[in-house]
Order: sequence, then C-alpha cells, then structure tokens
Amino acid sequence: MLRPDDTQGLPLYRQLARLYEQAVASGSLQPGMQMPSVRELRQRHGISLSTALQVLRHLEDKGVVEARARVGYFVRVPVESAMATLPAAREPELLEPLQVLPDAFTGINARISLILEKARRAAPLAVDLGSAMPAPSLFDARALNRLASALLREQPDILVQGPSAPTTHPEFQHAMAHHALRFDVSLAPGDISATHGNSEGVNLALDAVAQPGDVIAVESPTFFGILQAIEAQGLRALEIPCSPQTGISLEALELALRNEPRLKAVVVVPHLQMPLGCSMPDAHKERLVRLCAQHGVAVIEDDIYREFAEVPHVLRPAKAWDAPGADGCVIYCASLSKSFAPGLRQGWMSAGRWHARVQMLKFARTRNMQSWSQLLAARSVDAPAYERHLRRMRTQLRVQREQAAQAIAQFFPVGTRLSLPRGGLSLWLELPVGISTMRLYDQALAQGIRIAPGPMFSNTDRYEHFLRVSCGLPFTPAVEQAYRTLGELMRQQLGR
Repeated sequence: MLRPDDTQGLPLYRQLARLYEQAVASGSLQPGMQMPSVRELRQRHGISLSTALQVLRHLEDKGVVEARARVGYFVRVPVESAMATLPAAREPELLEPLQVLPDAFTGINARISLILEKARRAAPLAVDLGSAMPAPSLFDARALNRLASALLREQPDILVQGPSAPTTHPEFQHAMAHHALRFDVSLAPGDISATHGNSEGVNLALDAVAQPGDVIAVESPTFFGILQAIEAQGLRALEIPCSPQTGISLEALELALRNEPRLKAVVVVPHLQMPLGCSMPDAHKERLVRLCAQHGVAVIEDDIYREFAEVPHVLRPAKAWDAPGADGCVIYCASLSKSFAPGLRQGWMSAGRWHARVQMLKFARTRNMQSWSQLLAARSVDAPAYERHLRRMRTQLRVQREQAAQAIAQFFPVGTRLSLPRGGLSLWLELPVGISTMRLYDQALAQGIRIAPGPMFSNTDRYEHFLRVSCGLPFTPAVEQAYRTLGELMRQQLGR
C-alpha cells in the first residue's frame, strides 16, 4: 500500500495530494488523463471516503485537476501552453494629458441603450458572452430554497408585513459588520445601509458627494454602469488611465487632483476591476486613500468582485486604510448579487461621514428595504456553507476562463492580446487594429451571439478594437462554436 512520508507534517489528504501533484509535474500523469476514482483512491491508499474526496477537491482547488460531471476527475491542460501565442495586454500611457471637455461627458446612456436594445430586438440568443454574471448552475439553488423555507417557517408573516425597522434591518447590519472583519474592515453596525444591489450604492454615493457639473474621476476603461450613473446625475466623468496589472494610475490621478478644482470623488474597483480584471496592490490602495484625503476628495470603492479573487491571502479593501468615522474619505459599496443570490439584488454600503445624507437620499427614493432578502443574506454570509460555495464557484469560473482563453488562442486572429486575471467573470481583449467591435457586435448578433464591445466602457474613442467576453457560462460545444464564429467574423473584417 502506497503511503507518503509521515514526517512531512501535513494532513494525510495534503500528503496524498502532493504525490499526485508530483506525478503531474513529472509527466507520469499527463494532461487529459483520468485520475483514480474515489473508490480507487480508498483501495490504493487505505483511506476513508472523506479523505479521498479531500484529496481530489484539494487538487481541484489548486488547479491540478478538473471535475467533469458524471465522469470523474481529469488532469487539466495547462492554460499557459494554450496561450503561448497570445501576447500580454499592454500598459497604457499612464501620464497622458488629462482634460475636461464638455462634449466628452454626454451620450453614454444613449449609446448603451442603443447597444442593449439591439440585443433585445435580435433573434433569440444562442450564446450570451456579453453579460458578466455567473450561470445559474453555479449557485446552490437547493440550499437557498431550504434557507428561504426555514425563514418562512420562522416568520410566516414576513412577506405580508411592512418593514418595522428604518431602511436597514438590524440583523443585517450586525451580520455585515461581522463579515467585514474578515477582510480587516471595522464598521459599526449602525453605519451600514442595505441597498438594492451594488449599483444603488454607487448611485447614492455619487449623489451624496457631488452636485451637477462636478467632476468624478473614473478608471479607464470602466464598467459602463458607472459612466451611466455619472451622466444621469449631471456630473462629468474624467477618465484616468488604468494598468492591466495594478489598476488606476495614481500619478495621473494626482495630476488631476492638482489641476481640476471641480473634482469631488474617484470611483475605483480595486479587486478584479471591470473590465480589465486587475487588482490594486495594497501599497496602491493605501496611497490612493492618503492622496484623496489630502485633497478632500471622496473615494467611492466598488468592491463587488473581491470574493471572486483567487489569492492565498485575504484581500483588504481600500476602506481598511481609511480614517475612522467622520474623518474618513472612503464610501464602501459591496453586493451579494453575483456571489450569493442574483435574484435577491442584495447590496450594502458604509458611507462614513456621508452616512446621514445617504440615509436621507435612500429614504426619499426607495423608502425601506425589504426584510426578506436582508435576513437571507445575514444568515448566510459567515456560514461555512457560503465559503464552500465560493470555493466551488471560483474553481469552476477558473476552468471556464481558461477554456475561454484557450479558445481565443485557437480561433482569434494573430495579434490578439490578453492578460488572464486571477479570478473574475470575464476577459478583456485587445484585438488587432482594423477590427471594429461595434461592427463585430452587429455581426455576432446576427449569428445569435452577444458580446460587449469596447466602446461600452469609455466615453472616449480609445477602445474601438477592444472586447469583453463573459466566462460565466459553462464551456459547452455551443460556446466553443461561438468563439470560432467570432474569430471568423474578425478575419473577415481584416480581409484575410
């Protein structure tokens, strides 16, 4: 019976997993080969069922093997070899001149509405690569239904009674304050406000810190919903270049802070920035907070993707470096919509010195929040089952991202650039010059494929040949064919 050296001081399942990692590294187990089944592992090593499962799950978490439904575990194909033909994303010119031009801040809502309306009017979509949402199959619907049923049994009148607490349920406030301690953010429960998803939090933050005509600095490129919110409130978006490795250029931001007196806030997505997928180093977050505090400018931190990051350590938001209470400058916004239950649209925020104004704006617009979704979230976020769910989701999304990257390397034109992020729901691509992704959008819709063209993510004309593709869908033959079709349409545009 094969057993590892017990002197390694690791749990038995880790010792056995190490044996198989070494077998893959040495080539005795090659990519695509099937791993021993749970039964075979038990017989081969004389271990229990739970230990055998731990071995396979640990290897899956480390990216050594992948699970195939109703078939078993297989050694994964290294994505690096498949992507060898793809050059990495290029750094922008981080100190390019910054200007505030009146005609550069209008039209994003009309443009986005036109793009989305085209998709609604198109024939039924075969494959949606344009929406950065996890597939429903990545959520544990049965567990959510059991939790919802238990809550209804406990509080049978919850759906017919109006909320008794103003705006935010106290149990939700305490749960989120306790949850925030996991990533080194200390908040008083009373400083937490429930929101309808993350977007409402960002909208409330913008309205709290700025007046029509004021300037808001944003990452470039950035999520189009942020640009829409800025335009809808009569504000002006100042786009700051963003590195695909480290996030917003602090040098360019500092230049803007010195030269733009109307600048009231900067909106950042520090973890798995949308659409680039980059994460800010801690030193950058600390410097960002210090810089904005010195200039009296608010930091609106959109932290919706933090839980999707595949890193061995806890990611600390910029809020962790903020001064406490009324001395702080960071408005923290987060949501469980993408990680827990999209149907609930449950978000939350901590507005610091702007808390009272946010409460007033929130009540004026949407009154009290429903208790139902708040209590479901409050009783889930720190439960062991939630963390297990996140691990499973991260693992599956990593497989899907790498499968998408392999398809891009295989089917897209030479010169396509891509950096594979360590987590997240999408990939950001730079295509060869000469390809219009707005034209590609129309061509792909005609084939039943939806994408997100680069011009959606900026008010400038910088991203005409850029593209965001979603990796939230399982990589089925239909998805693979969609990538093949997109590659063919691109080559047609290039004339070869």
